[in-house]
Amino acid sequence: MLTVLKDFMKKPTTLIGIGAALMFQVIFSLVWMTGYDGVTDNTHKLKIEIVNEDNGIGKQVESNLKANLPFELSSSSSLDEAKEHLDDRDVQMVLYIPADFSNQLQAPGKKGQLQYWINESNPALIKSIMQSVASGVTATVNKEAVTAGAEAVLTQMKMPAAQAQGAAQGLAEKVVSDFHYSHPVDGMANQMVPMMLVLASYVGSMLMALNLQASSAQIHTASRWEKLIARIVIHVVSAVVIALVGSSLAMLLGGQNANGFLALWGFQTLFLMSFMFFAQMFVLLFGNAGMLFNILALSAQLVSSGAMVPRELLPDFYFQLGRLLPATSAVEGTMNLLFGGPSASGPALTLVVSMAVTLAVGVAATALRRKKAPVTMPADQPTV
Repeated sequence: MLTVLKDFMKKPTTLIGIGAALMFQVIFSLVWMTGYDGVTDNTHKLKIEIVNEDNGIGKQVESNLKANLPFELSSSSSLDEAKEHLDDRDVQMVLYIPADFSNQLQAPGKKGQLQYWINESNPALIKSIMQSVASGVTATVNKEAVTAGAEAVLTQMKMPAAQAQGAAQGLAEKVVSDFHYSHPVDGMANQMVPMMLVLASYVGSMLMALNLQASSAQIHTASRWEKLIARIVIHVVSAVVIALVGSSLAMLLGGQNANGFLALWGFQTLFLMSFMFFAQMFVLLFGNAGMLFNILALSAQLVSSGAMVPRELLPDFYFQLGRLLPATSAVEGTMNLLFGGPSASGPALTLVVSMAVTLAVGVAATALRRKKAPVTMPADQPTV
């Protein structure tokens, strides 16, 4: 047995395998611990848009929220415009104060409604955070803004101050939350589909790049350009077939799809090709050592793509890094197609640009690679 162990340890592939397992631990620990560091402290980066149509108490509520809420708050005069910003993921929630909000509070037997609009076509954490924020806002309006506003209105109506204050306290529990959800996601399984497709696609692309590199090294009858063209053809054809399998399984197992199967299949084919050329680029540049860069790219893309944690909560470095990596566009486009939202043409164009850049780098790496000199036999050495 000891002899067998020694034989294993003498093989370079054994050491490479152990090294790869070690690097997964090191790289993922470094990237994830730094990428998710301070996420809970970055909630102030989330954006809420307020649409206020009430010039009475609503105006005071809006002013108090802007002064006290630890988020980026903006105002809009149009609910439709605010909903468009929500669909585009430019804001994470819309708070709508209707024009009759003051009248609702003052009318006996009625309740004032603060309407909240949340886009579920986002990482699940967005919905959870925004629901919590909405509950806090409603509670704040109940305890502070409504009481103060109602007291002021009743005092102006010549009601004695003490009576006005008592009436205002009675109104303090009349505000309720009214939630509206756009592009609802049906269950946790569907929520995880974008991350699953991206993770499976990039890991598969990594392994494919490594094995095609090994196959290329064993082919001695073709030029480097013929090998590169063959790799490209294999990638394109494989992406179409693999995406067909992936999209079909996601739908057959109960996945929702707001834009039809063909759109999902086509988009997954596109980002799978982008991943394949991206992973191939490192192998063409550095050989088998390029897998270390692919492991790093895998970890960085899972953190920065927004598949699990909203990108707005990440440190600035990872937020900007996500703009450069193809997984971000893959996640955004997949969410748009599966759950609804804006067109996937923007993410698709970004993926095409990424694919063109990585392919160009691969071509340059192939052109700059030194051609191995042919092995020649000594003149007096017989040949077979």
